[in-house]
Amino acid sequence: MNPTDISRHPALEIACDESGWEGSNFAAANSDVIAYASVRLSVDDAEACVRLLRGRTERQHHEFKAGHLIRNTDGAGLAAFLGQDGPVHGRARVHLTHKSCFIIGRVLDIFLGDFADTVSLGLRPDPRLAAQATALCRSGQEIFGRDRWQAFLSATNLVLRENRHPKVHGPVDAFFDQVDALRATVGTTADGWLAGLLGDLADARPGGYAARIRLIENHVLQPVLEPLLPALARTVLHWSAGTQPIAIVHDEQSALTERRIQRLEHVLAEPPLELIRPPAQGRFLQFRQTDSRTEPRVQVADVLAGVTRKIASGGPLRSSHPELSELIQPYLDPASCWCAWPADRAV
Repeated sequence: MNPTDISRHPALEIACDESGWEGSNFAAANSDVIAYASVRLSVDDAEACVRLLRGRTERQHHEFKAGHLIRNTDGAGLAAFLGQDGPVHGRARVHLTHKSCFIIGRVLDIFLGDFADTVSLGLRPDPRLAAQATALCRSGQEIFGRDRWQAFLSATNLVLRENRHPKVHGPVDAFFDQVDALRATVGTTADGWLAGLLGDLADARPGGYAARIRLIENHVLQPVLEPLLPALARTVLHWSAGTQPIAIVHDEQSALTERRIQRLEHVLAEPPLELIRPPAQGRFLQFRQTDSRTEPRVQVADVLAGVTRKIASGGPLRSSHPELSELIQPYLDPASCWCAWPADRAV
């Protein structure tokens, strides 16, 4: 297939929305999960889906949300929505981001990985650092204790944030002080991988200021604390298979600016990734934001994202209806930034 052929293919329209995004303070968030859902539905099918989900709810004239479905139905109702005979089965995808895993991965990326993960939109992370981030996130609280671990996560979040009046030295010093505190906590009893990782981080302190400056200078187009961009990149690749132009209809989201969308397309198309084949004319990735209250396809994506996030987060819903964990499996992006449980255990 040559670029001219690709340009003749009509764009595949996908509706997207997220659940769990609360801003850049990941360490103190109410939810530990972000779910980014995409659905391939016609407007008519989406409207029919929303009518089905509403049932006899009293909120007929308001936007239907995941919370309404969870409150107004039992496990059987959720199972009907997610199951093989449900309205979105085989026509939807969900990318999960575990917030602690994300910020740990990104802090290793900027101090040890030369921004490889950030620059590639999460598509080409350093495998060794990605594995270490997962291992550290899974075991950190158990090894270091809740207070020490939370202090480390807070310092990690702070050093990654680009505030209105960003500082360089203070956040970097605070982060590496926490690294030293973790090393002192475990002493010589740390496992080999953990001692090695903390040692590598401690050794990175001299270059910490330069990494922080780079983060600040590039934050507009390469934001290190923006998980929706990797989620969107994975979504585009899933639905397009690298050749089918995509038109995204998205709920209003300030983080997804036109400049960032253009950069996303450029990164996917150009070396070293070259994961999509742009058309001879026009854009491979079209992006339109809309008010979800007037777009039923986005409402369905929002419901799917919210339901999946609630199930993945655990708590009473999953405890009461453990079968729901199995039902969300077909929807999940296997490349999700997820480390809440070992890989051989279902979400």
